[in-house]
This record gives sequence, C-alpha cells and structure tokens, in this order.
Amino acid sequence: MSIGRTDLNLLKVFEAVYEERNLILAGKRLHLSQSAVSHALRRLRELVGDELFIRTGKGMEPTGRSVAMAPTLLDSLRRIQDTLGVEPFVPAHSKRRFVIAANDHVTEVIIAQLSRALLKLAPAVDLVIRPSTRLDLAEQIDLGRIDLAIGIFSQVPPRFSSCELMSQEESILMRRGHPASRRKLKVADLAKYPLVTLSVGGDEEGAVGGFIVERGLARQSEMFDRQALERAFFDAQAQPRVRVTVPHSLAIPSLLRDTDMLAIVPTLLAGALARSGELICRASPYASGRETICAVWHGRDEFDVGHAWLRDLVAKTARTIERTLD
Repeated sequence: MSIGRTDLNLLKVFEAVYEERNLILAGKRLHLSQSAVSHALRRLRELVGDELFIRTGKGMEPTGRSVAMAPTLLDSLRRIQDTLGVEPFVPAHSKRRFVIAANDHVTEVIIAQLSRALLKLAPAVDLVIRPSTRLDLAEQIDLGRIDLAIGIFSQVPPRFSSCELMSQEESILMRRGHPASRRKLKVADLAKYPLVTLSVGGDEEGAVGGFIVERGLARQSEMFDRQALERAFFDAQAQPRVRVTVPHSLAIPSLLRDTDMLAIVPTLLAGALARSGELICRASPYASGRETICAVWHGRDEFDVGHAWLRDLVAKTARTIERTLD
C-alpha cells in the first residue's frame, strides 16, 4: 500500500469503528451516516487488503490484522493531533469558522434558525454567509473558501457531495386587502394583476433554462417555474405581465405594499414573508414543479468531523422548518 494513495480521514473512521465496535455509534461520533462509514471502511479495506472488521451478533469484530495494526495506528493519530495542535471537534468549545453560500431566500428560511441553534450548541462557532449568486461559486468551493453551498441545483459534479434538505412548490404573495384575497386564485387573476418574480441571473450571466452552470455545478437562477407559468397561460389563452423582476426576495414586501401586484415565490419563502402580517399567502392556481433545496460541499470535507457536524445540524434545522410548515 502506498501512503500517497491514503486518505488520512479513513484512519479516523478506523479509529472510531475499532473503539466503538458499531457502525451506528462510530457514525454518531464522526457525525457521519452509517452508509458513509461503510463506504469509508470499504475504501480502507481495499487499500489494506484485509477485511479489518467482521460483522457479528455483538457488533463489528476486528480481524487479526486490525488488532495488530491498531495500537501503532491509533498512537500515531494522537501524535499527529498533538504535533499539529489539532483538537477533537467539540461543538460546545469549538471556535471554528464556517462559510456558507446562500441566497437571501435561503438565508431568510434556513440560516436564521440555524444561527439560533449554533448559539445554543456551539456559542463560539462563527458563521459567515456568502452570496450563492456569485458567478464563481463552484470555484470558491474548489478553493476551500466556501464550506457549504445551500440552494437548488440541477447538476452536481462528482467531486462534490450533496444531500437533500427540504422541498417546496410555489405560492402567491399579495398585500392584505388585495381584491383577490377573499377567494381562491385563478390563472385569470395572474393575467389581470401585474406580477413580481425572483431571478438572480439571466442570459447575460449564462443562465440556460433557469440555471447557471459553472465548473459542472448547475444552480437555479430563476426562483419560479417559468415553463409551468407559460403553460398555464397558454391553456387559459391569456398573457401574463411580469412587471418587476428582482434579485433579492427581501424587496418583495415593499413592492407589494400599496399595490395590486402579485408575487410568485417559493412556498417556504412565502410563509416567512407573510409572518409579518402585512402580506398574505395563497396557493398557486396552476401546478408548478416541486423543487428540492440541497446542501453541496467538496468531497475532501466528507470525513471532516466538524464539517460533518455542521451538515448534520443544517439538515436537522431544515427538517424542523419543513415540519412546521406541513
């Protein structure tokens, strides 16, 4: 086995499984899923040329090769940590800084609640939010300047890992007291009243079909299902008027205030913006596609314990938010 081929993160997985003798417990210790731990063990077995652990009724029993290599290996890991000054990631005491890329829609829906969870669980951890609308998003992830990108992606390159966080459809926002607020919306209402839509990039930024592709990463640029909207109006033999297109969701309340415009926005964002009481949310009168918000990160961070802990917290936060809106 060549040391040049070895991902040292795999040795941390070996340590956890050897000491816990259980894949689930090892995963919890590393903040990884059981499948991720199994995948890491498979890679390590291929490198070493030994099974290393055998599944039994009592858990994961180490092989003779595993028992022989464990003392030296575990001692070496601790020496490396001591030499580099690397301490185990303990959320309550960590002073780590994480950088997340997100648009203002995701920031409004997820990041605010994530920040509150961090204050409780990891008060010394700092969180920096960068705009996911920047054209070099994939490059920034490649360079290690962004730890996690949260958004809607239609294509994720193999060098990146991803997980689904939550899904949503579209809703219609309007001011309280709007003429159409007392009844179920119809497509004809969207033809009668001017529309506000969200778009963070157009043709000039290289957007195609509502997505911008850069270094293999395709992220959503239009925050509404244009094809579904056009199909609904074609069937109704009507023509929509998109009067205002904005790149920032937080501009929507002021645009709708004192006007009869209607805004087409993602359902989770609609709920967040309607909480103030001056706007009301209604179901879309046409069927739109259901979009999934995902977290994306570089594969090199897969077994970083602190990074895995953050991903797990983001996923838990998203599930909590989704349950409250069901």
